[in-house]
Amino acid sequence: MDELVDILDANGNFTGKTAMKSEAHRKGWFHPTIHVWFYTKNGKILIQQRAKNKDTHPLLWDVSVAGHIGAGESIENSALREIQEEIGLTVSPQMLEKIGKFKSEHTHHADLIDREYHHTFLCELEVPISQLQKQESEVEKLALISLLKFSEETWGMANLKKYVPHEPSYYKTIVKEIKKRL
Repeated sequence: MDELVDILDANGNFTGKTAMKSEAHRKGWFHPTIHVWFYTKNGKILIQQRAKNKDTHPLLWDVSVAGHIGAGESIENSALREIQEEIGLTVSPQMLEKIGKFKSEHTHHADLIDREYHHTFLCELEVPISQLQKQESEVEKLALISLLKFSEETWGMANLKKYVPHEPSYYKTIVKEIKKRL
């Protein structure tokens, strides 16, 4: 779905300009997104398999919930909205723990240059995975895997054909931050 997004400079600062997401991707303009990683107190992490019809990284496993921040929308409201849309879960703003803002650049082809700043949160998953309702257009599958397995598969990018290729340092930060909360 195309939507209006704020345009950022290379350092992640707002430029005061907006554009449709498709134009930002076509021209390689930086724009803000949210990532929310859900974890359980028994050391599992919720991952989602991207839908097969996605323009980028179809059928690869990725962050629990992700999405673009609408132009003028607050980061927190965007995170809460995306959680509701993608996995059918309502969480309170107090449950979100922001752990950072991460620069990401992927050139998929000449007309799709994805440059984003991921505002990244952790959130404890307090309901069984069976209660989550995936958004069919965005999410193929949801899975809970052990933090150990997740770190083994992502830190060295040993499983390039399984996960979205975020920087290993990004994946390491996620695992370390979740471990602090267990």
